[in-house]
Amino acid sequence: MVKLLLISFPILLIFFYHCTGTNAVVRSRAQSPSEAQAPAKTSPQAPAQTPIDQPLVQAPSLVPLVPAPPPKTPEPAGPNVTKILEKAGGFSVFVRLLRNTQVINQIENQLNNSNSLTILAPNNAAFSGLKSGTLNSLNAEQKVQLLQFHLLPTYIATTNFETVSNPVRTQASDTYDYPLNITTTGNIVNISTGLVNTTISGTVYSDNQLAIYKVDKVLLPLGIFAPTPKPPAPSPTPVKKPKKEESSSSSSSSSSLSSNDEIPPAAELNLSDGTSLTGNRISIAVAVVAAIFLRFQFEFSRTV
Repeated sequence: MVKLLLISFPILLIFFYHCTGTNAVVRSRAQSPSEAQAPAKTSPQAPAQTPIDQPLVQAPSLVPLVPAPPPKTPEPAGPNVTKILEKAGGFSVFVRLLRNTQVINQIENQLNNSNSLTILAPNNAAFSGLKSGTLNSLNAEQKVQLLQFHLLPTYIATTNFETVSNPVRTQASDTYDYPLNITTTGNIVNISTGLVNTTISGTVYSDNQLAIYKVDKVLLPLGIFAPTPKPPAPSPTPVKKPKKEESSSSSSSSSSLSSNDEIPPAAELNLSDGTSLTGNRISIAVAVVAAIFLRFQFEFSRTV
């Protein structure tokens, strides 16, 4: 009997658990459709902040008030003259002089501003043809003028040399002390400075703005190597002295003499210009006194 109770008790527990679970499932399925379709309750949202609740200091805006202009593309620099000459070869002396005198800076400024220049570049053989010590005898200003004499301020193509007006203007001081004449004979361009005659022997570079021509002689200007002497200053005009007036005593004494009175030859007077007396001044004075005395004696004898 006890064994039957022990066996049946677990069966009863299983049956009871099974019945309670079934009832719960049936109740959950028996809920009304409205309850099943009712939306789930959400938690109440926090009320929106009013302007009073906003912070007094706002964070700075990262957007600039004035937009920055678009970046400018860098302007292309002008051609590098020294690199062109170094690449061509044979112009090392000319390049060194351009750098030492800082004339290369003037060339770069000229190309950046007007983009127009013509260079007559002497090669190394041209400088070797100079007399020994020619460059060393020049001061700094003369070296600058010598190099500027090889620079023409405008671009000139080889076909346009026949139309230039002589004397051609250079970067040197003036066309009187630094004359440069360019003429053409067929395809040959002749250059004359008054001391040097040469020709353009080749084109080193040309881009319709910068032209570099090769010359086989250094262009020596007259203003440095044969300066023209200045004309002498005009001599001052001599000032004429006014003629002296005849003394009243001499005029009175001469007027008192008559043509019949005889005067010793030593007492003759030369008063035509009123400036000089002939003979000894003492003799003249004695003669005048004697004449007056004779005149006085003659008048006295007439009265007696």
